[in-house]
Amino acid sequence: MPAASLLRCARLRRNWTALALLPLLAAPAGALIVPMGGWTPVNGDANLWTDSLGACVLREERHGQAFPLLKTEAEALTFARRLQTSLSRSLKKSGVGDLVTQPVFRNDTWGVLAAYSQEANGVTYEISQLYLSDSGLLRTVTGSSAQREASPCVNEMREFLRYEVD
Repeated sequence: MPAASLLRCARLRRNWTALALLPLLAAPAGALIVPMGGWTPVNGDANLWTDSLGACVLREERHGQAFPLLKTEAEALTFARRLQTSLSRSLKKSGVGDLVTQPVFRNDTWGVLAAYSQEANGVTYEISQLYLSDSGLLRTVTGSSAQREASPCVNEMREFLRYEVD
């Protein structure tokens, strides 16, 4: 993936300060199906979901940015490394910590899962963000919860992102 595309991706990420603010943002077309009991769409938005206690948030976004289909684990690993480098550089100023990226296998293709913490409005959030190719365009599914949140939704959400979203 060209460096310019990675930087655009990083700029998009920088603008997502914390998913706690997501109810204020407009929703893109499409719908994320969340198979976890008790989760509901926020304000009827099928791209933005929260658990019954409001401790965890999931958001799906489709971007107009080109994102190639990652056909092999090696391609996904290369993108994961580039993404980690790019995000680390561009987000250093915004309080991002503990950034880790890894390839994930999805229905005969690969995606990349990024996990990190970020502070917004005095709260540190743990964020997991899945990068996938959707017909050659970038699709992200992002989960967020406050750091040290003990609700069962945290592990459910992370497992959903790691193993089930396709």
